[in-house]
Formats: sequence, structure tokens, C-alpha cells
Amino acid sequence: MYEKNGEKYFIVDGHVHLWDGREANQRNIHGKQFIDCFYDYHKNLSPEEQVWDYDTYCYYGPDRFWNDLFVNGPVDHAIFQATILREFYVNGFAQVDDSLKLAQDHPDKLTYNHAYDPRDGEQGLVQLRRDAETMQLQGVKLYTAEWHGDSRGYKLDDPWSRRYLEECINLGIKNIHVHKGPTIRPLDRDAFDVADVDKVATDYLDLNFIIEHVGLPRLEDFCWIATQESNVYGGLAVAIPFIHTRPRYFAQIIGELLYWIGEDKILFASDYALWTPQWLVERFVDFQIPEDMTEYAPITVEQKKKILGLNAAALYPNIAVPEELRIPTDAADPGVEVAAGAKDSVTA
Repeated sequence: MYEKNGEKYFIVDGHVHLWDGREANQRNIHGKQFIDCFYDYHKNLSPEEQVWDYDTYCYYGPDRFWNDLFVNGPVDHAIFQATILREFYVNGFAQVDDSLKLAQDHPDKLTYNHAYDPRDGEQGLVQLRRDAETMQLQGVKLYTAEWHGDSRGYKLDDPWSRRYLEECINLGIKNIHVHKGPTIRPLDRDAFDVADVDKVATDYLDLNFIIEHVGLPRLEDFCWIATQESNVYGGLAVAIPFIHTRPRYFAQIIGELLYWIGEDKILFASDYALWTPQWLVERFVDFQIPEDMTEYAPITVEQKKKILGLNAAALYPNIAVPEELRIPTDAADPGVEVAAGAKDSVTA
């Protein structure tokens, strides 16, 4: 339990990984390009003392994962978001078996979200049904820019994608996490565009769409979609480390998110092991909008508590929040509610 200045924070890290980017697992040059790009993000956006050596970064294993999040880190619960990348890695980038075992051994600490690719067609639907039962899935992670044979991406509103979303509803898989953020070499920028979120969020109200990386660099597009679609949320993975290298840029990101989509639809995520959660949580708890950025309201402690864990816990019934850390529904800052209510005037 993280505590600062007498305030306790229940931390849910909504986006974590166990991966294997080692050379022996790389299927081709693209596997190296991908992990090298990840490492560049890591070293360029992390404090110097938080930068790992390259070999450790390529493969760190379950023990380090556990220590960084739950022993030496502040996390109370974390959610695996599997990224398979089978065109780039022999055994997949995500270490599915290790991740699933950790989640099954520690259900009070970990939730596992698997992945699917709608380009797998009918066979993939059969596998999704099997995975939903054996893995007890509450959510999935989609990577719309992943390569599949000659295809270099798909849209959420493609016919086969719609069939998979409908199957998720049938299977009780409610939380659809979608990577819609910065491109990662060698993947294509346009395949991460957020426009297709608008269509499926409107058509599938029984699903929650958590847009990882809040659509960066398309933050404005994302905000205009998420402010109108009640079932669209924003995950802060990749956005939040700018709190270190570009604090005013991060202030703009979080300020716009709070204004447009509101404090209840923003989820903390470290994207471990891109970054470790300890320093991100510490910096965010201490963070405040600069006084000269008067277009944004100051961030309250209650808002930070929601973003750091309570919002994610509200989407996942298996995550139990201690009674004393729950925020009453009438405890929201009226000023912020008015700001978030800007969507009413936009959509009227």
C-alpha cells in the first residue's frame, strides 16, 4: 500500500508484461527492431538511475517482475496485457505460460488478459472460446498493428473483428484493451489510428474499450471520441513517463484528459518493463499542474486515487479494494465534475 502525507493509495497497474526479446527468440530482424525500439523508449524516458542494462531488459523473468511490482514496488494489483507478435518471435513476445501461472497462483495480486487476432478467422474463434474458459478471461489485449502474413494491421470495425467482439460479449469478456498509441518499429503508424474505436464503442455498449496510451500522438482525436462514448477509457501507459522528461507536456495530457473524459475514465499503467511503477507512482502522487497553465484545474488527491487504482478496480470485479480506501460516489470535486461535463455541451 503506497502512502504519502497521510494519504493511502490503492495501486492497480493496468498494463504489465513478462516478455522474451532475446536473440534466441527473435524470428527475424523485426524482432530485434521491436525490442530495440522498446529499449529506446525505456532509456530515453526513464530517470538515469532507473535505466536497466540491455540484456536484462530483453529478458528479466518472473522473479524480477514480482519484486519490482510487489516487493520493492507499490503495486497492490496488476493486469497482464499479452502482446504475442508471432511474426517476430519464435515463441511469442509475451511469456504466456509464466504470466498465466503467476496470475493463477496469486489471483489477489494479478489478472491475466490474453490476446486474439481476428484475422485467424473461425479457428481463432474456437481458440478464443477455449482461452476464455481455461484462462478465466475478463479482458483481452488487441494489437491492431500486428503483422499477420501479408497483412500489416486491421481495423476494429472489420467484419471479422466484429465477430470476435460479439463473441467476447457472449463469453462475458467485458474489457477490451486496445493499443492505440505511438508506433513501435517496424509496425505502421496508421494501423494504430483511433478512428475505428468510435464505431465499435457505439455499436457494442456491453463492452468497455480501454485505449492504451490514450491514442498518442492523437490525443485530441481520442478525447473527442472518449468524451462522447461512455464506454471508452484511457490508459496512461507511455504517457505517464513524460512526467519526468517533459513535465509540462504531461501536464497538458492529463489536463486535457481530466477536462474532456473526466477523472473516472483514466487508468494508471506503467507498461512494465518499459518502465517500473515505483518512480511513476511517486512522481504522479507528487505531481501538480504548473500554476501558469491556468486552462487546467489543479489535480486533487481524490482524482489521483481514482487514476492510480480505483478506476481499474471498478472495471474488474475480482480486484478487492479495502473498505477504508474506497471513495464515496458523492466525494467528487464539483469543479472537476463541471469540467468533465464539458462533454454535455459538445454532444448536445
